[in-house]
Amino acid sequence: MELNILVFPCGSEIALEIYRSLKYSRHFKLFGANSVDDHGKFIFENYIGNVPFFDDEDFVSAINKIIEEHQIDAIYPAMDSVIAKFSEIRDKINCKIIGSSNEVNQICLSKKKTYSLLSSVVPCPRIYTKENVQVEDFPLFMKPDIGYGSRGASRVNSKEELEQQFLKYPNSLILEYLPGEELTVDCFTDRYGNLRFYGPRLRKRVLNGISVNTIMFLEKEDEIKKIVETINSKIKFRGAWFVQLKLNNEGVFTLLEIAARFGGSSSLHRNIGVNFSLLSLFDAFDYDVELFVNNYEIELDRALDNKYKLKIDYNHIYVDFDDCLIIRNNVNITLLSFIFQCINYGKKIYLITKHAYDINESLEKYHLNKIFDNIIHLKETHFKYEYIAHHDAIFIDDSYKERYEVYKNLKIPVFAPDNIEALLERQ
Repeated sequence: MELNILVFPCGSEIALEIYRSLKYSRHFKLFGANSVDDHGKFIFENYIGNVPFFDDEDFVSAINKIIEEHQIDAIYPAMDSVIAKFSEIRDKINCKIIGSSNEVNQICLSKKKTYSLLSSVVPCPRIYTKENVQVEDFPLFMKPDIGYGSRGASRVNSKEELEQQFLKYPNSLILEYLPGEELTVDCFTDRYGNLRFYGPRLRKRVLNGISVNTIMFLEKEDEIKKIVETINSKIKFRGAWFVQLKLNNEGVFTLLEIAARFGGSSSLHRNIGVNFSLLSLFDAFDYDVELFVNNYEIELDRALDNKYKLKIDYNHIYVDFDDCLIIRNNVNITLLSFIFQCINYGKKIYLITKHAYDINESLEKYHLNKIFDNIIHLKETHFKYEYIAHHDAIFIDDSYKERYEVYKNLKIPVFAPDNIEALLERQ
């Protein structure tokens, strides 16, 4: 089985986690689509740009055209508003949509609907109106009824700040301020309604509403279990979903919001064995799934990542050994990744070195003796550029002098070890 899965929009944090989760699966071939080119263009090998925005009148016809042209079996929506849109137009789309029903998505999209449904069965923050707010109630917390991440969310300390927040975000809710620790509980429910996994994690550091440092949370297990099981009994999820909880003044975990998708930092649990994207896809195609988790502690820390696209046409790669492929007696695994990337593409790899010892023995020592198409072992007095026989080549060396001589004489691209990241694709 290999099914074609379209991820849209493909540059969101959710889309990037879908890619990381599925890129090694033999069961699914990924396609990425965007209305506006972004980081997804650098990640998805099968990329489709210039898709109409999801609220354009031509959106449905454009999506169905993509489905037909690329034989798409399912669409994996990767943004809350897009998830809600696809669930609304599900009957007009000519393939499967991954995720929960429209009813579930609309509940999760609105915090007001969420609290209205659940406030009698799980702890929810008290909701105020402008008219019943008293001075002693501050600080309070305001956030849009429909919103994503931390946009429009703010603590307010006075009636003046409350009014200013309403001017910026008129559809905001006025809520009890919750001062304590904040958790995300990543969950998976199968098509039978069974809650198959829930995993609480502490949001230790948050940036723009995204948890950029998170660890597993092992306390208050019974309290958290009761909350997620109750929510799962009231809302008929299918696939991945998550709930955010925060401690109130009494030390009780209180509901912040629910989303009918996996969280961007749920990769913490993917790396102990719970792949939410993979599980959700298998379940969507009516395959029964099994899962288990590894028993070790794990911490996730996230930062901006770099991807590059170079316009270079080359078929031959000349690589140095000392302080380049081997640095401080260790294999340069970034360079080694690039070498195998080139091998996958059928490019030729040449080792060109002035190594002071028997190069074959050194290669064998590091288990590198079978990866080169040719080994060029030079004396210290030789010039490397004289032994590079191809014009469609690149040269990688730690020595500025060697790189400059090659560039000056051959006019081919040259790279230092710190430049190799620009050569790697879709890691």
